[in-house]
Amino acid sequence: MVTIPAISLDIQVTIANQRAFFATGKTKDYNFRVAQLNKLSQLIKDNEQLILDAVYADLRKPEIEAFGSEILVTLSEIKFALKHLKAWMKPQKVGTPINLFPSSSYIYTEPLGVVLIVAPWNYPFALTIQPLIGAIAAGNCSILKPSEHTPHTSNAIAKIINNNFDPNFITAIEGGIETNQALLAEKFDHIFFTGGTAIGKIVMEAAAKHLTPVTLELGGKSPCIVDETCNLEITAKRIIWGKFYNAGQTCVAPDYLLVQKNIKPVLIEKLVTHVKTFFGENPQQSPDFARIVNDRQFDRLASLLNEGKVLIGGNSDKSDRYIAPTLIDKVAPNSKIMAEEIFGPILPILEYDQLSDAIAFVNAQPKPLALYFFSSNKQNQERILQEISCGGGCFNDMILHLSNPELPFGGIGHSGMGNYHGKASFDTFSHRKSVLKNSFRFDLKWRYPPYKMTLDTLKKFIN
Repeated sequence: MVTIPAISLDIQVTIANQRAFFATGKTKDYNFRVAQLNKLSQLIKDNEQLILDAVYADLRKPEIEAFGSEILVTLSEIKFALKHLKAWMKPQKVGTPINLFPSSSYIYTEPLGVVLIVAPWNYPFALTIQPLIGAIAAGNCSILKPSEHTPHTSNAIAKIINNNFDPNFITAIEGGIETNQALLAEKFDHIFFTGGTAIGKIVMEAAAKHLTPVTLELGGKSPCIVDETCNLEITAKRIIWGKFYNAGQTCVAPDYLLVQKNIKPVLIEKLVTHVKTFFGENPQQSPDFARIVNDRQFDRLASLLNEGKVLIGGNSDKSDRYIAPTLIDKVAPNSKIMAEEIFGPILPILEYDQLSDAIAFVNAQPKPLALYFFSSNKQNQERILQEISCGGGCFNDMILHLSNPELPFGGIGHSGMGNYHGKASFDTFSHRKSVLKNSFRFDLKWRYPPYKMTLDTLKKFIN
């Protein structure tokens, strides 16, 4: 006799209860969705300090970074969804070819059902709640799995969600790898996963057993290309900000620089200057620099500090989970630091002669989640757009593209599949149902056997 673990039984009961609640049709109602989004927004505002304290306890994230990246962008997503939800839900009338006269055609959006959202640890609140906004807006029931690597934030999310929402509608389930495995063993109507590529493959394999569709928000080595036409001062400032925000633990942080050879010495000088300007001579004492999430990630990052020539930084303190903001020159393209996503405050610098060399280098790697290009040359910008495939990115800035709800966010190939933010979140958690409506007023007899129309007559419809 096979004994089912208690956690699996609890999950199965939760899913069954959510399916029963979804079957009532309550979540499909516009007013219900609006009420739940408004409730979520108010709960975030009411629990602002709880959230900030939890994120600080897990990551030592500066309060301004935590508020901006965890709370502000999440509230903005809710506000955007509330503003546009009625239009998103409205059936869309589309064209109908003449040979289908007198019918008309429509696209209806309907919720998928019960969805699973598995969140990462680097932005532990926002990357749990932002997908949930789309799931609520689209009319689904949801199970949230916050990251066990940020236990304080996971507990805060569970408290906010489970104390205020009907568990048959939304519930947060905490736990480690056994909980993840138990969740992935069950059938959902959609799985939304944010995390590393290796775990993304495991999620996709588990989902395939149930033919469950997935959204995978992964990562990879996002390049930053700098050419000689850029404004070096602003470029350096924005690169340092984007790379060392959250101590580099950002899925769209620049993973390496490709700098045109003739401007490299001046750019490096300015990069070093801005590290000191932002974080002082001793960044470990700066209130504006976060910490590495756990010892495992610390050890992985510390092992990369021996590569190349350290220009600034390079020191660490395991007792404080501190890795200094580090710039590294003389990095070999086939080195360990170039073989894996860094996901920390270490930035290797490579050089190139011609833009075509930089493009070829990026295209020899898996498609990145983000790409950044600093240049005042419009032709070069167009080349980057046409010749490099990536999830998204910025020209002359860093990471800000993911803060605009009008822009779908997601990866391609190795860096993920599917999109969210704004309407893309609503679409991700919706099924677009196609419906053709005909009339009884006309009934053209030529469509029925015995056929009177000749094949030549029928072929005229394609001209």
